[in-house]
Amino acid sequence: MLPLRRPDLFTGGLLKPCRGILLFGPPGTGKTMLAKAIAREAGASFINVSMSTITSKWFGEDEKNVRALFTLASKVSPTIIFVDEVDSMLGQRTRVGEHEAMRKIKNEFMSHWDGLMTKPGERILVLAATNRPFDLDEAIIRRFERRIMVGLPGVENREKILKTLLAKEKVDENLDYKELSMMTEGYTGSDLKNLCTTAAYRPVRELIQQERIKDTVAASFAAEGAGMGELKQWNELYGKGGSRKKEQLTYFL
Repeated sequence: MLPLRRPDLFTGGLLKPCRGILLFGPPGTGKTMLAKAIAREAGASFINVSMSTITSKWFGEDEKNVRALFTLASKVSPTIIFVDEVDSMLGQRTRVGEHEAMRKIKNEFMSHWDGLMTKPGERILVLAATNRPFDLDEAIIRRFERRIMVGLPGVENREKILKTLLAKEKVDENLDYKELSMMTEGYTGSDLKNLCTTAAYRPVRELIQQERIKDTVAASFAAEGAGMGELKQWNELYGKGGSRKKEQLTYFL
């Protein structure tokens, strides 16, 4: 972040700004969220790039999109170009069955990437995330000068995540966050969010189930009770003590 915020301190030599950072780790550990937080903290523009935003069905448009990406990043500098699931776009060029268009995209991207920081005042950082760093091309890996693993949260971090997720919710006063964090060993931040969401839905499901039972009972009663008037009328005419004479006057009208 410092080269983006204070470029005057990184004028060259050993203090030359880093042009690429790779975040890798299991799915759901918050790599994308971390990238957005870095951009916000650095006060930089954030451009989110994926395969769908680069590729086109028209011949030659893919390379044009890559050039347009770096042109835009230069105009709104300081900029962070975030490539999510970078292995899908910049994977190994020796991959069997890879289309020629994909190789052209990689070559164009690397060409512009190598040209970063050559213009005065240009501040652009390529930040990427992947769950499969071993699928990346060697040339791409070399260009990521910093490669940071975003692993699973520990007990203390899981406790902090749970408290953050449930901060605005009505929870049991006796809820032991420490115990819950110890029970969720191996959970990612995304897993913890899904856990809290599932727990929040439980009383809603119970309420809906109770309402459905009431509706079922009411509907059953209404269906059965709808014929009571006719049954009472029949009972009055034909039941014990009923008047046959009354039947001739009222029932068949």
